[in-house]
Amino acid sequence: MDTGAPISYQVLEPGTPVYSSDGQRIGSVVHVLAVAEEDVFDGIVIDEHSGEPHLGHGEHRFVDADEVASLHERAVTLALTAAACRDLPRPSANPGVMRDDPADPGGGQLASKLRRAWDLISGNY
Repeated sequence: MDTGAPISYQVLEPGTPVYSSDGQRIGSVVHVLAVAEEDVFDGIVIDEHSGEPHLGHGEHRFVDADEVASLHERAVTLALTAAACRDLPRPSANPGVMRDDPADPGGGQLASKLRRAWDLISGNY
């Protein structure tokens, strides 16, 4: 598969196919989550529905930036297997804490990212 040249998250287009680390198509990009003022890539929201057998039924899922292995012109590859992608969280208006680590100085970073994802999807940004 020709994925094209590596790109920045800043030019990643909605509709770009998303693949697991084991090569299965799991969906397509809906939104790129970033803090533009600080040039920080937070992650992507994907739509599981791509017309091919894969994860789900057209639901949105949040992929944290740490779980994105590469961004290319014609594909995003995740650092997760297709089986692990089944556990990706859904963006929600009031997400619960997904990982609570008291030693983590960022505390609620994932919850904040999920809220931003929901705001983009729902048009509340």
